[in-house]
Amino acid sequence: MTLDAQGNPFAPHLAARGLVVLDGALATELESRGCDLNDPLWSARVLIEAPDLIRQVHEDYFAAGADVATTASYQASFEGFARRGLSHEASRALMARSIELACEARDRFWSDPAHRAGRARPLVAASVGPYGAMLADGSEYRGHYGLSEQQLMDFHRPRLAALLAAGPDLLACETLPCLDEALALARLLPEFPSARAWISFSCRDGEHLCQGEPLAEAVAALDACEQVVAVGINCTAPEHIASLLACARAATSRPLLVYPNSGEHYDAEHKCWHGHGQAGAFADMARDWRRAGASLIGGCCRTGPEHIRALSATAMSDRPEPA
Repeated sequence: MTLDAQGNPFAPHLAARGLVVLDGALATELESRGCDLNDPLWSARVLIEAPDLIRQVHEDYFAAGADVATTASYQASFEGFARRGLSHEASRALMARSIELACEARDRFWSDPAHRAGRARPLVAASVGPYGAMLADGSEYRGHYGLSEQQLMDFHRPRLAALLAAGPDLLACETLPCLDEALALARLLPEFPSARAWISFSCRDGEHLCQGEPLAEAVAALDACEQVVAVGINCTAPEHIASLLACARAATSRPLLVYPNSGEHYDAEHKCWHGHGQAGAFADMARDWRRAGASLIGGCCRTGPEHIRALSATAMSDRPEPA
């Protein structure tokens, strides 16, 4: 695991470029390359059927300027794989494979000296999706699971162990709709003392998590957990991000991350997207998010390498003045 003396894997990147550029959507890119993700396992299905394609998407994001690859493990869980008839050991191997593919892509990219100019070695973040992602019914955008914090810890513990055993640089605990799940994950981290994580919430408006708690309250509740190296928002409409950043910054001094959706809106009834999510417009918004205090920026649903390339070029050319 790549850590600096303070245990923050992002420190070399912030020193090199003043900003950590996250990657964009994995599932969106896989679909654009012909994968059928109409499956409860979502992008984790491709771990079984087309792992080489996952590696290529990671490498394309690094080439676009991403400092972090987020693995194809968002929807990976022992329960979800078991429903597909996979054993515990086979499921564990697939979770490890998601880390290996990202590491292989990173190492191939980094082997070219031309890719190293002005950059720190990219990181691999193991995606830890919420309990609701395992249900595959949209619960990650609602919360209200009806589970205790202890039950959520029991669900996440074996997958954290499996992912960390494969050697990622950190965990990406993402798209969390509720405070209880964030606290469950934060309480689990001391069981893995060398682990570092970011925690990122899905939000329904400019102030609240999808379940309804104020983002400021959720961020403040995590402040005592030293293993959480960044907090923020993902899988949220970009028009809410500036307001959410203001709420988060008022509640914490730790690094803030944002990786919202492209700006298109999902029609759940017809299962399609509407609107536009142009890369240039996304990069322009990223400028504002940087000024509002975000130091880790990327994209979520419907973003691709073109968004990350534009973001990398634009946001880093417009750093805020030193205080």
